[in-house]
Amino acid sequence: MSEPGVELASGQTLIVATRKGVFFLNCSPDRREWELSEPGFLGHVCHHVVLDPRDARTMLAAAVTGHLGPTIFRSDDAGRSWVEARRPPAFDKAKPGETPRVVDHTFWLSPGHPDEPGVWYAGSSPQALWMSEDAGANWTSVSGFNDHPDYELLTEDPQAGTPDGPVLHSILIDPRDARHMYFGLSGGGVYETLDKGDTWQYLNNGMATTIAEPAGDGVREAQPSSIEWEPFGDQHDPHCVQMHPLHPDVLYQQNHCGIYRLQRPADTWERIGDNMPKEIGDIGFVVGLHPRDPETCWVFPMDGTDVWPRTSPGGRPAVYATRDAGRTWQRQDQGLPERGWFTVKRQAMSVDGGEPAGVYFGTTSGEVWGSIDEGAHWQCLAQHLPEIYAVEHATFA
Repeated sequence: MSEPGVELASGQTLIVATRKGVFFLNCSPDRREWELSEPGFLGHVCHHVVLDPRDARTMLAAAVTGHLGPTIFRSDDAGRSWVEARRPPAFDKAKPGETPRVVDHTFWLSPGHPDEPGVWYAGSSPQALWMSEDAGANWTSVSGFNDHPDYELLTEDPQAGTPDGPVLHSILIDPRDARHMYFGLSGGGVYETLDKGDTWQYLNNGMATTIAEPAGDGVREAQPSSIEWEPFGDQHDPHCVQMHPLHPDVLYQQNHCGIYRLQRPADTWERIGDNMPKEIGDIGFVVGLHPRDPETCWVFPMDGTDVWPRTSPGGRPAVYATRDAGRTWQRQDQGLPERGWFTVKRQAMSVDGGEPAGVYFGTTSGEVWGSIDEGAHWQCLAQHLPEIYAVEHATFA
């Protein structure tokens, strides 16, 4: 199956993946003027659309189509045309006595190491890791995780988890070593491999969890009045994990239970969200990193109290920034509406490499917001789009 594309100019673009297709926001060289494209994949659910920075032309799109189901599309001409993968991520047929597994959707896409052109990784729901060695045309299972003897203990029941199902996300490749990778399971925790996926280790020390009394069927079910914050335990739920591009020993994480930072080789996360204003809290889905400064990051707090509305605390949206590795935080809301109940999903914040850095986020209400001065001032770049799943800054050749 092929799909028509969108003619894109070279230069900087925001790729906006939505519940009803993908849109491109092209900007002027000074980033002050933005032009919205016509939609691509109109009507398809697009979870993630990513440009390969190694050639600045190849793009992959993780989509769920109305009649083909979950698949991945590939463009080698910067989005002008798209072709479906010959073999999208798919589990092998279950053997007698095994639990059948069927990919519901591909959720996350990550280009591979700079020295491995054509290698891509994908995360799916149910939680599984996939690899392509031919730029997204054919996908194979990373059996070191997907076929692990304890797979059903390490992952969530596909019928449970988040509203869109449990997902494998935040696939990070160490730029110094293609064998060294991380990923996150929501829920399940953060994992690390030193051998390109043959074996995996937990990396969850220091992360808090929400613990509730087991329900009658044995499933833990957190009621508003029964959530307790524990220093360690099970039910780890990283929402987004990021590795600093120039300092890959620095990791940040926005978790179901706080904001964290990890400086390797240490293996214990520090909850830097404890320094956020108490009336705001440190719950959310996204974290964006400064392209040069490993002590600067941005988060978008959301209300995590009571029934978890997952909207801006008090209906007053704001981004919060730290410039000292989480010791202090500054509210950044100039230009944002005084009142608004924004929800920003885990893939829906991106930071460009400009000077100063540009920060961008998209909302489930279909708005894209941007700041070209590192969060000091915000402007609405697009509105009335479908529900936004992901925002990726890209520079096309």
